[in-house]
Amino acid sequence: MGTMADIVKKIVIVGGGFGGVKCALDLARKKIPNAKIILISNRTYFEYTPALYRVVTGKSPMGAGLPLRDIFKNKNVEVLIDTIVRVDLNGKTLEGISGSNYFFDFLVLALGSETTYFNIPGLKELSFGFKSINESLKLKKHLHNLFAAVLPIHIVIVGGGASGTELAGELAVYAKELAKNHNINSSLVNIDLIESASKLLPEFPEDFAEKVKDRLRSLGVNVLLNRTLLKEEIGGISLKDMEMETKTVIWTAGILANHLYSETEGFILDKNGRVAVDEFLQAKGWSDVFVIGDAADIPYSGMAQTAICGGRHAAEMIKNKIFGIKFFPYRSKKPSYAIPVGPRWAAVLIGNFKIYGKIGWLLRRLADFHYFLSIFSSKKAISVFLSGRTLCETCAICETE
Repeated sequence: MGTMADIVKKIVIVGGGFGGVKCALDLARKKIPNAKIILISNRTYFEYTPALYRVVTGKSPMGAGLPLRDIFKNKNVEVLIDTIVRVDLNGKTLEGISGSNYFFDFLVLALGSETTYFNIPGLKELSFGFKSINESLKLKKHLHNLFAAVLPIHIVIVGGGASGTELAGELAVYAKELAKNHNINSSLVNIDLIESASKLLPEFPEDFAEKVKDRLRSLGVNVLLNRTLLKEEIGGISLKDMEMETKTVIWTAGILANHLYSETEGFILDKNGRVAVDEFLQAKGWSDVFVIGDAADIPYSGMAQTAICGGRHAAEMIKNKIFGIKFFPYRSKKPSYAIPVGPRWAAVLIGNFKIYGKIGWLLRRLADFHYFLSIFSSKKAISVFLSGRTLCETCAICETE
């Protein structure tokens, strides 16, 4: 008759993003006897979201799509490609869109978030996003088609948070390159960044936001504040107090927790669909179910650094539970921020310390490389890091330039 140590514990992690990858890697490094670690993702690769704005503006998607098989090579982690459509907390089972069922002893949900359009008419059908590699490539293709066929060109980015700001800065420079390649006068290209709040980067200090706004304007971006989007139609948008003609609306605002959380019986949710967790990141009422990343109702939820910390903590909790070791509460750590605004310029916020310009940009690139080193071998990390500098254009005109 086997002992408790002989019983296999199935640890299932759902989601191949920052939190899920960190949790799986940490569990594998702990070498827990008789632990079967399974990571279920709906993609064969991990999307490194901080690099998606660069994919839109002509850089190789290899810097944003990191194959899971490379991350978990020679690791004790089984990677399964499936989309989970049902979670049975009582029965400790998951159902995949493939029809497969997965049993778990411990469950870590790291599903991230999805776009919400706040029921704004026409927005979902007509706008562009760049929250995935596929969306980013679709937007890039649209931009090339735009420069080949339409004049004047008016690009509207809605959402003055970090994502919208990063894209606006990079796009301001990229649009000039496209105009040159297509023999278009750059004065015929306008880029507007619209934010409904009274300042850019609403969650950041006033002086920090002002520096970023000044940088955007120096690149030629029109920053429009206190403007609320009411609807989008073919050929234009309506704001609270004005209308604009445009064929390109890029939506960077609005995210909610993945819909699977609200569809799962037994979770307690806040108004944004995030799951209430206890001080150990366990879903309230479920001692063997952890929720990490964007959907956990904790401070700084939605940040990659928070997801990584959550993944680390969940892995430690599971190990301690299996071995019967005392465990400690999760402590939220305030993230650092590095917001690139155009080539070789970034605004960095570390606590109350602020850095701007090229040094900020170097710190951002250093943070990217540090992350790649945390999941890959040195050789692979260097390869991925350098791939982010590679141009990848599919437009026949731009390819020849």
